[in-house]
Amino acid sequence: MARLVVLGGGVAGHTAATFAAKWLGSEHEVVVVTPNAKWNWIPSNIWVGVGEMSKEDVTFDLAPVYQKAGINYKQAKAVSINPEGKEGSDKPFVTVEFTGQGKVGETEEVQYDYLINATGPKLNFAATPGLGDANGLGEFTVSVCTADHAVHANEEFQKTIEKMKKGERQKFLIGTGHGMCTCQGAAFEYIFNIEHELRKAGVRDMADLQWISNESFLGDFGVGGLHMKAMGFAVSSRIFAESLFAERNVEWTIGAHVNKVEKGKAHYELLDGSMGEHEFDFAMLIPPFAGVGIKAYDKAGEDITATVFAPNGFMKVDANYAAGAYENWKASDWPRTYQNPTYKNMFAAGIAFAPPHGISKPMSSPNGTPINPTPPRTGMPSGIIGKAVAHSVCDLMTKGESAHLHEASMAEMGAACVASAGKGIFTGTAAAMTIYPVVPDFEKYPGTGRDTDYTFGEIGLAGHWIKHILHHLFIYKAKLNPGWTLIPE
Repeated sequence: MARLVVLGGGVAGHTAATFAAKWLGSEHEVVVVTPNAKWNWIPSNIWVGVGEMSKEDVTFDLAPVYQKAGINYKQAKAVSINPEGKEGSDKPFVTVEFTGQGKVGETEEVQYDYLINATGPKLNFAATPGLGDANGLGEFTVSVCTADHAVHANEEFQKTIEKMKKGERQKFLIGTGHGMCTCQGAAFEYIFNIEHELRKAGVRDMADLQWISNESFLGDFGVGGLHMKAMGFAVSSRIFAESLFAERNVEWTIGAHVNKVEKGKAHYELLDGSMGEHEFDFAMLIPPFAGVGIKAYDKAGEDITATVFAPNGFMKVDANYAAGAYENWKASDWPRTYQNPTYKNMFAAGIAFAPPHGISKPMSSPNGTPINPTPPRTGMPSGIIGKAVAHSVCDLMTKGESAHLHEASMAEMGAACVASAGKGIFTGTAAAMTIYPVVPDFEKYPGTGRDTDYTFGEIGLAGHWIKHILHHLFIYKAKLNPGWTLIPE
């Protein structure tokens, strides 16, 4: 019997572990190490953050699901990896520290034959003074990155509504809290759900909404923007996004690096080097992501973290990390199998893998401050990569080391995104978009970098219904209910 250890129980890790357990059966062991007791459908956190859903609507307990799947579940966080074992043993292992199951603070060495690193990111609030620290979110802003954060965000949001009903005007600041953030989509959805709820509450005229983002243009979304088919025309995502902001009277500041947050005030630097500040009564600023800080050691106990992980803390995989300047970037730089180049029994999936470079064009201010979105690896690509990696590992375990590795390059992968702009059975709105491929390939698709026959978008009520249906569908799938394997990632 061989053992697969999966670090992380989010979209990529949960997908990898559950498919591996199904494909391997009882002949091999699957272990999941995750610090969380609950699974969270993060895309719906934005609805928790405006009071349209509860924490219970977007989470469920992991333990009974993993028990049903025959998965050995450890509520713990990975601290270090020893891919060569240690003195007296060649068996690789992960050192974990428990966060639950009655063993908080205890450590354990978990041996493995194969390892999938799918930890997701560390929410690096500490990168921006005032946004938070190493322990998490600070006191001046709110977040929708976790279900608990979203509950807190809604509590603060409801207070602003009460103030406006009493005649007190409120300023809202929503967007990215650092020049190197990703996940603009979550903030994009949140500001329009805030706007929608303010209209429902009858206080929209008492609110000033301000968007702030590290994107060099609205609609970049961390993928360098896109041209999509809409009403028979190829429309730039820039026009698409600017129209949405203008229609809803939302002001925007772009190309911004938020460098400091104080009570009621955010300071920022723009791409032209100028400095500015926005005052706010309510602010939701997404933090930048970093690796979770796992260390790596060789057999002698020497630190080999720089061999296994990139400087940003994400695990190195089969990507071209030597592409250099933007002009040299190619679609082929992106990983295909997500196998670690040094230790072939280690893989990374979802946000945990180190991308070769950005997708959006890198930019910096005259002061040398980098200000550009970092590449997204969440949602649909995360699930697809998790499943492909699980498939590769299962084949290696059952067919031997010469087994073919399955591929899921983001430069050959399409993805769908449904961005909510307000929740309501008859009043809801969402922008439904598909993009192919996620990473543009300008050699294969000169001009736009993407196939415009498969890159399209529409906004309307139907999009909201799709997002609502997907909410229930993906939670149904994650709970491993009957027919779960038939639901695509």
